[in-house]
Amino acid sequence: MINNFSFALVLVIRFKRFFVMNLEKIVAVSGAINGLFKVTANRKNGLIIEDLDTAKQKFASSRLNQFTPLETVGIYTDDGESTELKVVFKSMLEQLEDNPPIDVKASAEELREYFKDILPRHDEQRVYPRDIRRVIKWFTILNEKGLLDRSEESIEETEEKAEE
Repeated sequence: MINNFSFALVLVIRFKRFFVMNLEKIVAVSGAINGLFKVTANRKNGLIIEDLDTAKQKFASSRLNQFTPLETVGIYTDDGESTELKVVFKSMLEQLEDNPPIDVKASAEELREYFKDILPRHDEQRVYPRDIRRVIKWFTILNEKGLLDRSEESIEETEEKAEE
């Protein structure tokens, strides 16, 4: 069972060059177990996940937990479309020195101001402060663990790899 929070699924890549991050194996788990985990295997009744801190594996039942693959998360924009999470993370990485992520306990107004610098066209009616907090928290965790790849790759190269 996949929970999309208040984010949209992103199905179309609109950029000639895009930021490559290995988000395909990272899931946000909520329920009996909470946090970000790496998926190591699928089972018919859940996932085997690996803790990002300890690298210990455990089974997470789909009856007790909801799984959101980070590669499917998108942020609503004011034109009715959405922007992939990896594009938002790219912007956060580019601004890391000049505009570091603010504390997730900051007020809604401060969160909104920070996010306007990161993604100026986000839809303020559909992207809530809790969503911004979640994105900042995810970014912080992944960046501290060194899981955000700073390389770029063209779409054609990625498609060729997918075909192999």
